[in-house]
Amino acid sequence: MVKEFEDRPKKQTGEGPGAHMGQMSPYCHPPHIIKGDGYKSAGAVGSLKDSCSGQPPLKNSDTVAPLALQQSVCSRANATHKKDKGTRMDHHHPHRIVIVGGGAGGLQLATRLGRKLKRHKQIEVVLVDARMTHLWKPLIHEVAAGSLNSYSDELSYLAQASWNGFRFVPGQMVALDRTKRTISLTSPPESGGDNSPQPVRQISYNTLVLAVGSCANDFATPGAREHCYFLDSREQAERLHQRIMGYALTRLGGEEEKALATIDIAIIGAGATGVELAAELHRALSLMQQYGLAWQPGAVTITLIERGERILPGLSERVSQKIQARLDATGIKTLTQTGVLKVAHNGLQLGDQSHLATDITIWAAGIKAPAFLAQLDGLAHNQINQLNVTAALHTPADPNIFALGDCACCSLVDGDNTYTVPPRAQAAHQQAAHLARTLVSRIAEGVPSTELPPFRYRDRGSLVSLSNHSAVGQLMGNLTGPVLLEGKLARLFYISLYRLHQLTLYGPFRTGLLIARNLLRRGTSPRLKLH
Repeated sequence: MVKEFEDRPKKQTGEGPGAHMGQMSPYCHPPHIIKGDGYKSAGAVGSLKDSCSGQPPLKNSDTVAPLALQQSVCSRANATHKKDKGTRMDHHHPHRIVIVGGGAGGLQLATRLGRKLKRHKQIEVVLVDARMTHLWKPLIHEVAAGSLNSYSDELSYLAQASWNGFRFVPGQMVALDRTKRTISLTSPPESGGDNSPQPVRQISYNTLVLAVGSCANDFATPGAREHCYFLDSREQAERLHQRIMGYALTRLGGEEEKALATIDIAIIGAGATGVELAAELHRALSLMQQYGLAWQPGAVTITLIERGERILPGLSERVSQKIQARLDATGIKTLTQTGVLKVAHNGLQLGDQSHLATDITIWAAGIKAPAFLAQLDGLAHNQINQLNVTAALHTPADPNIFALGDCACCSLVDGDNTYTVPPRAQAAHQQAAHLARTLVSRIAEGVPSTELPPFRYRDRGSLVSLSNHSAVGQLMGNLTGPVLLEGKLARLFYISLYRLHQLTLYGPFRTGLLIARNLLRRGTSPRLKLH
């Protein structure tokens, strides 16, 4: 996926990375979390929550918050309660911030708030996600190609919560009650090992932040869901990798079998995700020769299909042309101005009624927010389920509910121009940093949501990876304007974005250890996941 450097707004496109939550992996909710501490099962008798705030009693602690902050909280919260519900709290009932979605934006926000409020017992930060671990979404194409072992780069939410002063609650959000200020959580039926209904649990909030990302938008294309691979989650990426390895292993044998070994891969969507995946798959299939999984020359065909006039329609034409030349040089085919009418198990029906034979079809075109957002208790949304938010990132209907990242539709004004913040990773990072500041002001200083400073998006440029040693993109400079980068230098900038993400989550010391670990593994691990 595209990596961006975080000043100029870009037009929103249907392609972009982020903390995607459309397809969540199932698991069960630990029983010890369900009981007490503000949680309850649906229909349960009795509750530990206070009738006014819905929060558990504050337990004694040897750690006392700074006196000035406590006095500010107590003196100003009551004065603003009528204007902005959710800012009221007292010493016995901490203000609970619930963040739903542990992607790049949600996890960074929880980490920043947890560190900042770790010693402040009047504010509690809770992160909710359907998975137990975090993987940076822009790396998903490397998981699909086998270039990255996802288990070595994943981050445990429970460990991150313990290190940074917030609480993690596993669960998938399915409903919202704005009157009671609760969200409903469940686990997918698969997590129980059967299709029996899963119990619904509620968790109360004072401030709610939705950061559930986005998933692929197949535009209701016939056969897409049945016959395409998607990259909405690590599990989907690993299934694609297993399919490719299956093709390679079943053809592992004598010279006759190798001579017959062919594979046709079609990638629908030539945005950043599709282009990076094509380049990474080309490299991975070439590396297989080093491990005895040889392909005959010309036996592997990778085709990128784009409905627009050129690849990477969300980036500048100059960058698009550079990358097109690189793809042509590697033998990756591109079909532009080509739509897909239907997907079958053995190929695609294209817009001109022609048939393209495929062994593996991957859908990487367009995004939409998870469908449940369109049914959240009166919150306004757009056609792709994104919640409409103000410049301060809260919903117009409820100042206690905020949204960020791919699941939020935020329109901003720049002089005489109005633009929508694009669904990119850098936008989610910037919004998380912005909310980490403004939410503390809202709660600790009693500032109403309507008076919070507006979010300002700064486009730092974009880079597209062309596998291991190369990348192409442009950086946005305040004085120099757009600067085109390519080759190894661009690749170094590309890698640095992931390191900056790690620095935010781990801090300098742990990030240094992770880099050292990866360097040590190079001599003891294959360059490709072979299982």
